[in-house]
Amino acid sequence: MDVNSGSDHASLERVPGYAFRLYHGHDDHDAMAAVRHGCAQRDRIDARSIVEGVPTAAELAERSAKLDTPSENQVLVEYDGGVVGYSTIRWWQERDGTWLYLHRGYLLPEHRGLGIGSAMLNWAETRIRRLVQQHGTTPTAVFGANAVATEQDATALLLENGYRPVFSLVELELTDLRHLPDGKPLPADIRVGAVDPSSYRAVWKAVVDSYADAAFTERWTFESFLATAEPTCWRAAWERDRVTGVALCSIRRHDSTLGEVEELSVRAESRRRGLGRALLLDGLRCLREHGAKSARLYTGTANPHRSYDLYESVGFRRRSEHVRYRKPIAV
Repeated sequence: MDVNSGSDHASLERVPGYAFRLYHGHDDHDAMAAVRHGCAQRDRIDARSIVEGVPTAAELAERSAKLDTPSENQVLVEYDGGVVGYSTIRWWQERDGTWLYLHRGYLLPEHRGLGIGSAMLNWAETRIRRLVQQHGTTPTAVFGANAVATEQDATALLLENGYRPVFSLVELELTDLRHLPDGKPLPADIRVGAVDPSSYRAVWKAVVDSYADAAFTERWTFESFLATAEPTCWRAAWERDRVTGVALCSIRRHDSTLGEVEELSVRAESRRRGLGRALLLDGLRCLREHGAKSARLYTGTANPHRSYDLYESVGFRRRSEHVRYRKPIAV
């Protein structure tokens, strides 16, 4: 289906041979994966990144299935019968009530500089404006876009179109889990251990509470927490009967040699007591026991709790920076 003529969609008529079409489903995943692979060298993308890697067709199929109406919110760019780029839209509400409408586009390097990237961005913004009207979120809605710091073309396009960086994520890697540092003694009233279902709600609440004053954080319901629960390498710290900190670690589904620290949170009143380090090391040991050879995580560059220092002290080293951009949606 060609969407150039629809009122929601950008036109590529000024670039002969190019056309947009809506996402068809399973048959598109190989072509989308080829686009990502074709962009990786030019954009200096870390293939194993847990934030922005080079996904396989199977991974893209999983991500597409999680989109709201992917056949309307994912568009492919074709040239001479082949797919040369695609854009995706998704959205969520943040803790402060902001509705973030995130669009992300990928275009093969040899097709850049012809106005196609601008047309893809225009399609996304036009579609998002229509979604905002449908959802009734106009008062708090904003455009969002992401780019790895090494994606020079995408960064320039966003800045030229009024987007501004609001924060960054730094991705770190611990390359060898065989040699973890020793832990330090914890206060006598603190115990660290595995998490069982009876503690799920307390673990979820500890994470949510730790982000009470954090900006740009998505609302995270208990139902969403349960839907993605992989507790094998989850660890919690208890002070008497209260959960005071958690480390949510897991093995990457598509790479069993790579572990991920998805979350490390300690309640404000329990910080500076060694809980974060103890939880992190216990989670990393569990990942090692379950076959992981290395581990990754990411943290905000403006993190006020000095988590970056903690991760470096355990052996993590910086791999990449991922910049988050925003722009007001003009009414």
